[in-house]
Amino acid sequence: MPTWTDPVAEQASEAVGGPWGRHAVTGRALFWTPLRVCLLFSTAVLALAWVKQAPCSNGNWAGSVQYTHLCYSDAVPLYALHGLDRGELPYLGSAVEYPVLTGAFMAAAAAIARVYGGLSGAVGLLPDVPGVQAYYAVTCLLLSLCALLVTRAVLGTSGRRPWDAAMVGLSPLLFVHAFTNWDLLAVALASLGLWAWARRRPALAGVLLGLGVAAKLYPVVLLAALFLLCLRAGRLRVWVRTAACAVLAWAGVNVPVAVLAPENWSRFFRLNSERPADPDTIWNIAITVSEGRWFGGPLAEGQAPVLLNAVVAGCVLALAAAVTWLTLAAPVRPRVAQVAFLLLAGFLLVNKVWSPQFSLWLLPLAVLARPQWRSLLLWQATEALLWVPRMLWYLGTQNRGVEVEWFFLAVTVRDAAVVVLMALVVRDVWRPDEDVVRAGWPGVDDPAGGVLDHAPDARRVSPRAVPGRSGRPLVSPGRHAAS
Repeated sequence: MPTWTDPVAEQASEAVGGPWGRHAVTGRALFWTPLRVCLLFSTAVLALAWVKQAPCSNGNWAGSVQYTHLCYSDAVPLYALHGLDRGELPYLGSAVEYPVLTGAFMAAAAAIARVYGGLSGAVGLLPDVPGVQAYYAVTCLLLSLCALLVTRAVLGTSGRRPWDAAMVGLSPLLFVHAFTNWDLLAVALASLGLWAWARRRPALAGVLLGLGVAAKLYPVVLLAALFLLCLRAGRLRVWVRTAACAVLAWAGVNVPVAVLAPENWSRFFRLNSERPADPDTIWNIAITVSEGRWFGGPLAEGQAPVLLNAVVAGCVLALAAAVTWLTLAAPVRPRVAQVAFLLLAGFLLVNKVWSPQFSLWLLPLAVLARPQWRSLLLWQATEALLWVPRMLWYLGTQNRGVEVEWFFLAVTVRDAAVVVLMALVVRDVWRPDEDVVRAGWPGVDDPAGGVLDHAPDARRVSPRAVPGRSGRPLVSPGRHAAS
């Protein structure tokens, strides 16, 4: 019962009558099951997100409305830039800087919008709107479906804690960035992949994660997390099957496009190699403070930041080594969501690119890794607030915007919140008796673990038991001891 165990849920319940009663009947609802309630939460938040985005939907951004109304979205300007208004296909007709499955998503939304435009002209009963507005409305509807799939997948992966999915449905991050870009497609595929893994279907999990990689590269990090945990549990054969299915799914989507349009297909990879540090990264702050002298100095147009790329690669390797040690040395094998969240959050912190909507990648993992309202809401508040100075900085001081220092301050606060959340997850890994998932129900190990759930250790850095805060061994030697 969230209103019995979480202070935020308990206080919020006062608006609807207080915490759940001791003698209340549970598990007998005919319609309002936890799943339907959480989907309703998601629908309400997505509806509010659409209201926020509505001023930008018609493509008329006169007076910098995209900044003053905080409704900027990449989908609107890229509609004409990539020829979607003329029926051009991504990669085959125009160069798109996104992975193949995201390009297919864009083309599908444009095709549906053209069908709507034809029907509105022929029937006369449908509203006649500009093509870009129809395209953006279709895009947002498809992304909303992806968000509902994320909520469903998180509920299915959470085991005996179905109400944790409400943390996704009521997410401030979902409200702010659901329609900023197409990232919810990859988040949905990755979340469904983790759900399939939790249901002990490694081949299906591999296919879904491979499709997620074809939409955004970040699900590779989830495969890395599964590798570390399978290494500790001695289940590498299962991981190999999952990874092989992921590679086949990714290749099935990418190879045809790479053969037909190799130059346009490879643009995504070239762009990520050549692009400089994004505005809201620690590297851009350092470069700005040093007046462009650090990490290679000023770059000519089209010149790749070789030194910065090398530094970022070194930081990523150091992060991977640290999480590997933690995974193998923890007194109890960490949960899948914990390792995946630490890897992905650390990757975003040290990466040279952190677009605002990338934070959606962390949302389902953060909910599954540490399902506590207070810490999650504080982190998401910094993410939501960062959007405001970012838009006002783009607006410019001449238009009553803000100086870059305010934007950098918001970036620093957001990064600090992510670091704090990572530290809390590390503490739960090192002291599993404080992990609310494992401590909330007797005998629970890892609801998202799949074949890893209750699996004995095969490899550990330190084989001896580590006592918890109470001084007792955290687990019985026969259940999790190294073999």
